[in-house]
Amino acid sequence: MAEVATDQLQVWVDQDLCTGDGLCVQYAPEVFEFDVDGLAYVKGPDGELRLTPGSRVDVPEHLRLVVIDSAKECPGECIHVVRASDGAAVAGPDAEED
Repeated sequence: MAEVATDQLQVWVDQDLCTGDGLCVQYAPEVFEFDVDGLAYVKGPDGELRLTPGSRVDVPEHLRLVVIDSAKECPGECIHVVRASDGAAVAGPDAEED
């Protein structure tokens, strides 16, 4: 997984699968936040929630490993982390486990 250290990553949450557990919000509150519906959403660098289904935000470099851990630990398996360059799954339900 050496490529994760240099590639720009993006993340999105599938609210249809979100259990509202909140691990992601605890792990990376700069990237994830609950909305009034009790589900997690990603938020951009402006702090605004991205409420449109499938909305992606760039993962800040210093939070890459934390966001990947959020995806791996998510009980709803609803967090998708992808490489920005080609959309390849890095973590989450579509990623191949090491």
